[in-house]
Amino acid sequence: MKKEETVKLISAEGFEFIIDKNAAMVSQTIRNMLTSPGGFAETEHRQVTFPEISTTILEKICQYFYWSLQYASGKETEFHIEPELTLELMMAANYLHT
Repeated sequence: MKKEETVKLISAEGFEFIIDKNAAMVSQTIRNMLTSPGGFAETEHRQVTFPEISTTILEKICQYFYWSLQYASGKETEFHIEPELTLELMMAANYLHT
């Protein structure tokens, strides 16, 4: 995968997730951050920092992005969410418009 086809998502603890740009675009919020005109840092560096989203939650969100792409292409599989992550995950999903 070429570097220009990836996006770096950074959690509150500073952990970096490098994912496919198409997967990141599942989120309307991330899509807006990466495609907005005006030379924003996120657009230029293909990097988005989430100071309010923990590493555990951001990891699950990245998994969801890839699952969503598979689901959209016709591959129906189950997406498991641990009960203890549900509240934080719902809040993050609301923010990310996923």
